Amino acid sequence: MIYMQIAGFFQELWAPSFGKPTGSIRSFTAPPPHEDAKKITEYLLAGHEIFSVMGSSKDVLGSEKTVLGGDSIFSDNEWIWRGDLWFYVWNYHVQLPEDFLARVRRDDYLMPAENESRLVEIAKYVQAHL
Repeated sequence: MIYMQIAGFFQELWAPSFGKPTGSIRSFTAPPPHEDAKKITEYLLAGHEIFSVMGSSKDVLGSEKTVLGGDSIFSDNEWIWRGDLWFYVWNYHVQLPEDFLARVRRDDYLMPAENESRLVEIAKYVQAHL
């Protein structure tokens, strides 16, 4: 079994089978956005799709907005995140793990090329926990 890091591991967004979440997403919203929120959002949107879910997910923070493909799961070969994480970063300034942000910034916000064997491992991990 592989160890998987989850960006945006909030109790409202992930099944308990993935482990202990960092807490409620409400505890991670912040008034000031990341200074590089646009680039972080673009990085999240550029992720490699691991698990695709048709339909939309409702905003768990109550705006009544929905996000197409929000329940899908993406990766950068190291971290995984839900398809709606960008929405929470952009609209609610949700704080992400510092290790994740350091990786994104270190790579100059460019999505690494697909590592097919690694993504297959990640997909198996995700499917085993859904």
